Formats: sequence, structure tokens, C-alpha cells
Amino acid sequence: MKKLRVLVTGASGQIGYMTFKRLLEQPDRYDVFGMDRELVASDRVPPSWSLELPEGKFVVGDLSDFAAVSDAVEGMDVVAHLGADPEGDVWESVLQNNIIGTYNVFEASRLAGVKRVVAASSIMVSDGHRQSEPYLSMMERRIDDIPQDFQIISPDIPAEPRGIYGASKVWSESLARVYSNTHGMSCICIRIGQVERDRPRPPQGADIYVSQRDIVQVIEKSIVAPDSVRFDTFYGMSNNDYRWVDIEHARKVIGYVPEDRAEDRHDYE
Repeated sequence: MKKLRVLVTGASGQIGYMTFKRLLEQPDRYDVFGMDRELVASDRVPPSWSLELPEGKFVVGDLSDFAAVSDAVEGMDVVAHLGADPEGDVWESVLQNNIIGTYNVFEASRLAGVKRVVAASSIMVSDGHRQSEPYLSMMERRIDDIPQDFQIISPDIPAEPRGIYGASKVWSESLARVYSNTHGMSCICIRIGQVERDRPRPPQGADIYVSQRDIVQVIEKSIVAPDSVRFDTFYGMSNNDYRWVDIEHARKVIGYVPEDRAEDRHDYE
């Protein structure tokens, strides 16, 4: 079987490195490359991790540099675009990394003939839902206030960002739809939950928790999704007791079956 050539952007960040490492461990399936602005770990990478970025497999470049991105995506089958400003506190950084950088990845991939882009979105595109009932009760674990029946939030429900970071991820999802429908690329977006170094932040955080191995699983399954998946959006979430977003769709389409739940990491009352 032909190996997939995969570029992972943001490969020295927490989720990017986990994904990069997972693909590197399967040399019979993937020829994987990484890209990031520095050859050092980001602040989000736990100090205990050994960040091993093989020579010849890692490109140092800024996402806002179209030429650098073009060079990096050349010859790739799939680009897992996981690089971004994860904080979203400064507009100029969001503009350069999340807006311009994401456009550069999609456009350079189109020009290079990349077949698929798997783009990191965020649970923050749905943050507004979490501020209203019954989702607020689920976040705060006010169990008695949670009704038996409530509407699970799916990607079909309009996004509700509450900050420029979340808004920048809505842009990413919209751009993915454009490149799928207009340019014929396969574009998959993953609304990534809260990765807390493999444990949720109690109590607020258990509802949107995703373990390290679960988020890597959904990213990898998106990379190798059937060719028939032309555009889709999945929530990257563990199977938490008070989860309010849909993960069943990802199971049906790409076979994502989470192995973890927030309640296995902490004792909650």
C-alpha cells in the first residue's frame, strides 16, 4: 500500500506534536513531515515530553509566509493544519496566524494538488451555547438542573463564538467549505475540545474534555477518511458524562470511538 505523505503544521505544539509523533510511529503507513515557526516546544508542551523532530522531516517556517507554506506542502497528499495562535488575545497575532496563515495553507495546498486538508477548529466556536441553559448546568455540573432531554449541539447548528479566537475558527471552517465546494478538495474540520494534559480542569472543563489519545485518534481517522468524505465537521471530544456536543456523527463517518471520559480522570460529585 502506498504511504500517505502528510504535513503536520504546528508540529512543535501540544496537539501538533502528539499527531506528528503518532504518524512517525507508523512508517509503513505514513511519510510524515512537520512544520512550525521554531524547532522548540511551545509553552503548551509538558516539560516531561521529549520533543524529537527528525532532521529532514521538519520545516521551520511561519504560516504567514506564503512561500514557506508553499514549499512545505509541495508533494503532500494530506495537510493536517494544526498550527495557530491558541490564545487569541492579540488581534495582530490572530490575523497573521489564524486568518492569513490558514488561507495560506488552503491556497498553497490547492496549488500543490494536495488532496485533503484536515483543519483544527475549536470548541470555542460553540462557546455561546455553553453560556446558556441547559449547557451551563452541564459545565457547572449542577446535575439536578440538567433535563433528561435536551438538544445535542451538532455542527449543523450555527456557530456561537464569543471572542476573536472562536471567530477565527469559524473563518477556518468557512474557508474549508469554499475549498471543498469550489476547488474540489477534501476538507475536514475538527472542533477540538479542552486538552488538559490528559486530565480535565475541574469542575469547568469536564463537559468539553478530550484526552490526548482521543484527539489524536479523531485527527488520524480524518487523515485517512474515505475519499467520499469531501467536506465535514466533527467534534473532537471524549465520551464525557455531561458532554453536550455530538460525537456520534464522527463515529458513523470516520469510525471515531473515544476511549476516555472526563469522569475517569477525576472524582466528581
